[in-house]
Amino acid sequence: MVDMETRHQVYFANRTALVAYATRIVGSRETAEDIVQEAFIRFAPANTNGASAEKSSGLSLAYLYRIVRNLSLDLIKRRRIETRDGEPPYWSMPIEMPTPEDVVLVTDEIRRVSDILADLPQEVRVALEMHRFGGYTLEEVAAHLDISVATAHRHVRTAMMRVATTLARDAS
Repeated sequence: MVDMETRHQVYFANRTALVAYATRIVGSRETAEDIVQEAFIRFAPANTNGASAEKSSGLSLAYLYRIVRNLSLDLIKRRRIETRDGEPPYWSMPIEMPTPEDVVLVTDEIRRVSDILADLPQEVRVALEMHRFGGYTLEEVAAHLDISVATAHRHVRTAMMRVATTLARDAS
C-alpha cells in the first residue's frame, strides 16, 4: 500500500499538470483548481500488495487523474441539469383552476351556441356539426348530405357566420 508521504509527493509533483488537465475539461482555471483540491481530499492510493515505490506512485498518479476527470465530468453534468432551458415538464406545473365566474361564462356561451344551432335548418346544422365538431372534410359532408361540395361549404359558412354575429351582438 502506498503511504501518505508518497501520496503527497505524487500530488505536489503533478498538481500543475492536474490543474491544466481539469482546465481543459471544465474550461475554467479557478474551477479546475477547486476540482484538483477536491481530488486530493478523495485521493486514496490503490493497494499495490508490495509493489515497488516507483510502480505504486505511477498507479497513484493514474488514480489521481481519474478522480480529477470524474469530478470534472460530474461538474459539467450538474451544470447542464441546473441550467436547462425551456419549460418544466407539464406534469410538474400547477393546474390553474377556473373560477366559478369563468365556468358560468363558458357554460352560458355553450348554451347560447347550442340555441343558435337549434334554430338553424337541419341540413345546415348537420353540415356544421360534421365539419367543425366531427372533423369531416367538406367532401365527406357533401357525400353524407347528398349535396355538392360548394353547397356544403356554403352551409358551414352560413352557420359559422350566424354563430359569430349572434355571439358578437349578445356581447355588446
